[in-house]
Amino acid sequence: MPDQFARTKLLYGEEAMEKFRVSRVAVFGVGGVGGYVVEALARSGIGALDLIDNDVVCLSNINRQIIATMKTIGQYKVDVAAERVHDINPDCVVRAHRCFFLPETQDQFDFTEYDYVVDAIDTVTGKLAIIEKAKAAGVPVISSMGAGNKVDPSGFEVADIYKTSICPLAKVMRRECRKRGIDSLKVVYSREEPVTPAADASCDPSSEGTARRSVPGSTAFVPSVVGLIIAGEVINDLAKAVKE
Repeated sequence: MPDQFARTKLLYGEEAMEKFRVSRVAVFGVGGVGGYVVEALARSGIGALDLIDNDVVCLSNINRQIIATMKTIGQYKVDVAAERVHDINPDCVVRAHRCFFLPETQDQFDFTEYDYVVDAIDTVTGKLAIIEKAKAAGVPVISSMGAGNKVDPSGFEVADIYKTSICPLAKVMRRECRKRGIDSLKVVYSREEPVTPAADASCDPSSEGTARRSVPGSTAFVPSVVGLIIAGEVINDLAKAVKE
């Protein structure tokens, strides 16, 4: 009987599928972007996933996060994601970390265990810590730039951080990466000018887990596209490593 990854195997072949099976990928942030990364990696046959996030699902997540439904409100996002992964591939080894990745928590993670690292978190300090740890360990890393306040999913592209423009988060990251001597970083970003969100008292920053000065607008179709682009980069890079 064909396995659940038979159609993927037709494109990548047996050797690459085995590479996926034995690879461990860490996904930092399991929200709008990261949730779709996890979903696609699980459906591609990745054999081990570390999921890092301390948020619980809330009502305002439902418009864009694949793990968010009325039934999952109040549950830890990493727990919901882990259950979905096991429903897709019971053999996948999932480690769910109920933890925000911050400079002060970074020593809880051994990056040499990972074959690929995905940065899908919001805070600049956390993103930089992830990138520095991955670079120090010699592990490939890909980072999501700003997906909030964007409405054109076709505008996202893969680029080196130093070739980005327009995106406010990418601008900050370029500056901070340069300060730290990081000479390259694969990112997914958009040159679309961010939309200014309308003020809405119903959008409470505290309902999004980490407190923010303002809540960005978001859609069902932008974070998902970013997440799927990132997952595609992970899978294709792992497959290329087999041929090299």
